[in-house]
Amino acid sequence: MITIDNQENRVNLTVFGEFTLADYKEFEEIFNYKVRFEGPVNLFFDLRDMSGFTVDMALEEIRFARAHSNDFARIAILTDDQWITWSAWLSQIFVAAKVRVFEDLDDAEAWLGGIESVV
Repeated sequence: MITIDNQENRVNLTVFGEFTLADYKEFEEIFNYKVRFEGPVNLFFDLRDMSGFTVDMALEEIRFARAHSNDFARIAILTDDQWITWSAWLSQIFVAAKVRVFEDLDDAEAWLGGIESVV
């Protein structure tokens, strides 16, 4: 299950439990609309409560990232899971966006707001 908060030039996505293909398709609809009317979009993924994901969702994520490689501005991922951190690093191959992983919500918010000094 997911929740999506659609803000100006930004999409916040929080995942609870398993991240499924249906969830990702819901995200895609909102993202595509925003890109069409606003240009590159910042993304905030809160994955702290994600228990896993389906294989078809992972494949769709790769396909979608490749098709929209220049439509992302910044991508902040909030997690303490090392596998997700590793996959976020790997995803940078497919997108031209700046991608960062955070364990602290305030640091992620500051970075998405354009503050570069956050380490």
